[in-house]
Amino acid sequence: MKKSTFTAMILGTIGGIFFALGMCMALIPEWNAFQPGVIMGAIGAVILLIMVLVWRKMENKAPIKPAPKTIGAILIGIIGSLLLGVGMCLAMVWSNMVLGIVIGIVGIVILLCLIPFIKGLK
Repeated sequence: MKKSTFTAMILGTIGGIFFALGMCMALIPEWNAFQPGVIMGAIGAVILLIMVLVWRKMENKAPIKPAPKTIGAILIGIIGSLLLGVGMCLAMVWSNMVLGIVIGIVGIVILLCLIPFIKGLK
Protein backbone atom coordinates (compact mmCIF):
# COMPACT_ATOMS: atom_id res chain seq x y z
CA MET A 1 0.00 0.00 0.00
CA LYS A 2 1.31 3.43 -0.92
CA LYS A 3 1.92 6.02 1.78
CA SER A 4 -0.57 8.38 0.18
CA THR A 5 -3.32 5.77 0.20
CA PHE A 6 -2.60 4.82 3.81
CA THR A 7 -2.57 8.48 4.88
CA ALA A 8 -5.84 9.14 3.07
CA MET A 9 -7.38 6.05 4.70
CA ILE A 10 -6.36 7.14 8.21
CA LEU A 11 -7.43 10.77 7.76
CA GLY A 12 -10.67 9.69 6.08
CA THR A 13 -11.50 7.35 8.94
CA ILE A 14 -10.75 9.96 11.60
CA GLY A 15 -12.66 12.67 9.74
CA GLY A 16 -15.61 10.36 9.07
CA ILE A 17 -15.84 9.34 12.73
CA PHE A 18 -15.72 12.96 13.91
CA PHE A 19 -18.31 14.00 11.32
CA ALA A 20 -20.68 11.09 12.05
CA LEU A 21 -20.42 11.44 15.81
CA GLY A 22 -20.95 15.18 15.54
CA MET A 23 -24.08 14.69 13.45
CA CYS A 24 -25.40 12.13 15.94
CA MET A 25 -24.73 14.53 18.81
CA ALA A 26 -26.53 17.32 16.99
CA LEU A 27 -29.51 15.33 15.75
CA ILE A 28 -30.35 12.99 18.64
CA PRO A 29 -32.32 15.13 21.11
CA GLU A 30 -31.80 12.71 24.02
CA TRP A 31 -28.08 13.52 24.02
CA ASN A 32 -28.66 17.29 24.57
CA ALA A 33 -25.44 18.07 22.73
CA PHE A 34 -26.47 20.13 19.71
CA GLN A 35 -23.77 22.83 19.89
CA PRO A 36 -20.87 20.44 20.65
CA GLY A 37 -22.20 18.17 17.90
CA VAL A 38 -22.11 20.94 15.33
CA ILE A 39 -18.56 21.81 16.39
CA MET A 40 -17.43 18.18 16.21
CA GLY A 41 -19.12 17.72 12.82
CA ALA A 42 -17.37 20.83 11.51
CA ILE A 43 -14.03 19.51 12.77
CA GLY A 44 -14.71 16.23 10.93
CA ALA A 45 -15.54 18.09 7.72
CA VAL A 46 -12.32 20.11 7.99
CA ILE A 47 -10.29 16.90 8.53
CA LEU A 48 -11.92 15.38 5.44
CA LEU A 49 -11.06 18.46 3.37
CA ILE A 50 -7.47 18.34 4.65
CA MET A 51 -7.37 14.65 3.67
CA VAL A 52 -8.19 15.53 0.07
CA LEU A 53 -5.52 18.23 -0.06
CA VAL A 54 -2.86 16.01 1.56
CA TRP A 55 -3.66 13.07 -0.72
CA ARG A 56 -3.48 15.23 -3.85
CA LYS A 57 -0.17 16.70 -2.68
CA MET A 58 1.30 13.24 -1.97
CA GLU A 59 0.16 11.98 -5.39
CA ASN A 60 1.71 15.04 -7.08
CA LYS A 61 -1.62 16.03 -8.59
CA ALA A 62 -2.44 19.58 -9.56
CA PRO A 63 -4.52 21.64 -7.13
CA ILE A 64 -8.24 21.59 -7.74
CA LYS A 65 -9.35 24.62 -9.75
CA PRO A 66 -13.12 24.97 -9.52
CA ALA A 67 -14.68 25.49 -12.93
CA PRO A 68 -18.21 26.87 -13.29
CA LYS A 69 -19.40 23.44 -14.48
CA THR A 70 -17.94 21.80 -11.36
CA ILE A 71 -19.60 24.32 -9.07
CA GLY A 72 -22.90 23.81 -10.92
CA ALA A 73 -22.64 20.02 -10.55
CA ILE A 74 -21.93 20.38 -6.83
CA LEU A 75 -24.93 22.68 -6.38
CA ILE A 76 -27.20 20.32 -8.32
CA GLY A 77 -26.00 17.41 -6.16
CA ILE A 78 -26.58 19.34 -2.93
CA ILE A 79 -30.07 20.48 -3.95
CA GLY A 80 -31.07 16.98 -5.12
CA SER A 81 -29.74 15.35 -1.94
CA LEU A 82 -31.50 17.86 0.29
CA LEU A 83 -34.81 17.42 -1.53
CA LEU A 84 -34.53 13.63 -1.32
CA GLY A 85 -33.75 13.88 2.41
CA VAL A 86 -36.61 16.29 3.08
CA GLY A 87 -38.97 13.99 1.22
CA MET A 88 -37.84 11.02 3.29
CA CYS A 89 -38.27 13.02 6.51
CA LEU A 90 -41.75 14.12 5.49
CA ALA A 91 -42.78 10.56 4.71
CA MET A 92 -41.12 8.72 7.59
CA VAL A 93 -40.85 11.21 10.47
CA TRP A 94 -43.61 13.76 10.00
CA SER A 95 -46.26 11.37 8.57
CA ASN A 96 -46.88 13.44 5.47
CA MET A 97 -46.66 10.59 2.97
CA VAL A 98 -47.94 12.16 -0.25
CA LEU A 99 -45.92 15.38 -0.03
CA GLY A 100 -42.85 13.41 1.09
CA ILE A 101 -43.07 11.06 -1.88
CA VAL A 102 -43.51 13.93 -4.34
CA ILE A 103 -40.56 15.91 -2.93
CA GLY A 104 -38.43 12.75 -2.75
CA ILE A 105 -39.13 11.94 -6.40
CA VAL A 106 -38.23 15.51 -7.40
CA GLY A 107 -34.92 15.06 -5.52
CA ILE A 108 -34.25 11.76 -7.30
CA VAL A 109 -34.97 13.32 -10.69
CA ILE A 110 -32.60 16.21 -9.94
CA LEU A 111 -29.89 13.73 -8.90
CA LEU A 112 -30.46 11.75 -12.10
CA CYS A 113 -29.99 14.98 -14.06
CA LEU A 114 -26.40 15.01 -12.81
CA ILE A 115 -25.47 12.16 -15.16
CA PRO A 116 -26.17 13.97 -18.46
CA PHE A 117 -24.95 17.24 -16.95
CA ILE A 118 -21.54 15.77 -16.11
CA LYS A 119 -21.10 13.16 -18.89
CA GLY A 120 -23.09 14.93 -21.60
CA LEU A 121 -25.41 13.40 -24.17
CA LYS A 122 -24.03 11.70 -27.27
